[in-house]
Amino acid sequence: MVKPFLKWAGGKGQLLGIINENLPASFETYIEPFVGSGAVVFDLLSNKTDLKKAVINDINADLVNTYTSIRDNCERLVQELFDLQEHYLAESEDGRKAMFYDIRDKYNQRESEDVTLACYFIFLNRTCFNGLYRVNASNQFNVPHGKYKNPKICDKKNLLAVSEALQRVEIHNDDYETLRDGISEGCFVYLDPPYKPISETSAFNSYSAVKFDDDEQVRLKEFCDAVNDQGGYFMLSNSDPAAIDPNNRFFDDLYASYRIQRVGAKRAINANGDSRGEVSELLITNYEHESLLF
Repeated sequence: MVKPFLKWAGGKGQLLGIINENLPASFETYIEPFVGSGAVVFDLLSNKTDLKKAVINDINADLVNTYTSIRDNCERLVQELFDLQEHYLAESEDGRKAMFYDIRDKYNQRESEDVTLACYFIFLNRTCFNGLYRVNASNQFNVPHGKYKNPKICDKKNLLAVSEALQRVEIHNDDYETLRDGISEGCFVYLDPPYKPISETSAFNSYSAVKFDDDEQVRLKEFCDAVNDQGGYFMLSNSDPAAIDPNNRFFDDLYASYRIQRVGAKRAINANGDSRGEVSELLITNYEHESLLF
């Protein structure tokens, strides 16, 4: 069983059951334009035996470099990551903090080899505050140090499993629009874009230096229309503004011609654990659920 190798705000691990229940009855090609931590694609690669083609994409070049480094140079990456883990865990609290910021500075310079940058990416993800990935307008990773007692920085077993699974996957780093040419009749496209903020405390979508505002949400809907027109299936996850303001029908109006479901999900970003309650999210599809896949 392959699982995500990153902590990721908005990761879909907790919603896999609902997503699986609402998959198209059959498909052999899978496309994920906003792969993030890859919970859905890894689940499909582990369980869907008739999947013939998988394509993943993300606009975050550093994230994509990490995927390709795991796929193509996993043994070296694991060794570098293990060395960092040994060094970090042997340090005092102050030493760990100093090491974190040193690695963060080296990562932000982006002058190291691709595999080493991927190693830094995973290290920072495993040791930063709350496992967040956030960059500023200059694409500088700016999440502070976390205080985990014994973080698992190098999960060799899973990284090797991820590498094996990714041998079957096309990996792209581009705007999702470039995937239009690969959409064919009967393919399945799962879209998990940066969510529309529904409150000041939920306004986090800085996964890359490219901002995803309401105009981008409208452009994404046009991409969904293209998937539909080309005979593909799509499923889209997003926030539910109406859960906070019943008069905010942004997605209900935008996707009025499609099937909209409201599902429960837990907040995963709020620094206060007591504030991480269940919230309503949207699951939007261009097809009616016919039967369970598994």
